[in-house]
Amino acid sequence: MRRAMFFWVFICVFAWGVASAADTPMKVGFVYVSPIGDAGWSYAHDQGRLNIEAMDGVTTSFVEAVPEGPDSERVMLNMARKNYSLIFATSYGYMDPMLKVAKQFPDIVFMHCSGFKTAKNMGNYFGRMYQARYLSGMVAGAMTKSKILGYVAAFPIPEVIRGINAFALGAQSVNSDVKVRVVWTKTWYDPATEKEAAKSLLDVGADVIAQHQDSPAPQEAAQEKGVYSVGYNSDMSKFAPKSHLCAPIWNWSSFYKEMVEKVQNGTWKNKSYWYGLEHGIVDITPMGSMVPKAVQKRVLAKKDEIASGKAKVFVGPIKDQSGKLRIAKDTPADDQELLGMTWFVEGVVGTTQ
Repeated sequence: MRRAMFFWVFICVFAWGVASAADTPMKVGFVYVSPIGDAGWSYAHDQGRLNIEAMDGVTTSFVEAVPEGPDSERVMLNMARKNYSLIFATSYGYMDPMLKVAKQFPDIVFMHCSGFKTAKNMGNYFGRMYQARYLSGMVAGAMTKSKILGYVAAFPIPEVIRGINAFALGAQSVNSDVKVRVVWTKTWYDPATEKEAAKSLLDVGADVIAQHQDSPAPQEAAQEKGVYSVGYNSDMSKFAPKSHLCAPIWNWSSFYKEMVEKVQNGTWKNKSYWYGLEHGIVDITPMGSMVPKAVQKRVLAKKDEIASGKAKVFVGPIKDQSGKLRIAKDTPADDQELLGMTWFVEGVVGTTQ
């Protein structure tokens, strides 16, 4: 009798434990380099987080404005110790700290955005933003009168250089005489510095200001001057409605959902994900009313060509600033060339230092 009672108590406890484990939400963490209220890079990622927060059996949390380096390692270590199942680190400078933490917690899945290193339990991901940059360059090239486009850029790393080159190529495709002048801020998010950089470009005749920055400050500077702007990350038109031509933007929701589902069903793999327009992870906002319909039609037609694979952004002949042929005629650049791009195309004024 006692054995039977013990057996049933054991079964009930075991069943309760299994049910409790099944009911435990999957914890997903995000590490952001800037505030989520910046309407920029971290804001776009957080929109993706909110999408998976709504999934059954998933709970998320984030830490914003985390400096790259040792601080990010501490944040990720804290999440790992709290038994998170999946951790996303969303800035290039988080790569080595994440790799270090991933090696200590082999049962947790780590995903790093914009980097290139992997481990057994760590993958990386990004989007082919250069495709949307090219389209925005077409718009800027069609709208400039001075034929000088200004570009406020964060850091001289391949990701940013690749985007500047794509923007320049897009502009040159509709206006061969266009020059793109680049100013480096050496910061991802510093509205005051970004605005001053934009003003310096306006002072040398730029009448369209583009950016690889997290705040709308460059666009605000453009509107104050009465010229045009091209945003980034999300639709920032409300910050400079009279100037905003368009913006290359991120749509992370479907990708984050895909990764969560892969971890849940055990199909996640430690590879590099690099999706483009065809996936929807990158796009271009609706163009402003000041952009002529003929220009809009041309840009959208090119978007369809790139998304379908009929057109490539980096197809030779493409020369660098010194006139050296970098990509041969009729030859598309491969991913290795794109990921390691450290040179500017002809027509870009500035250094890659």
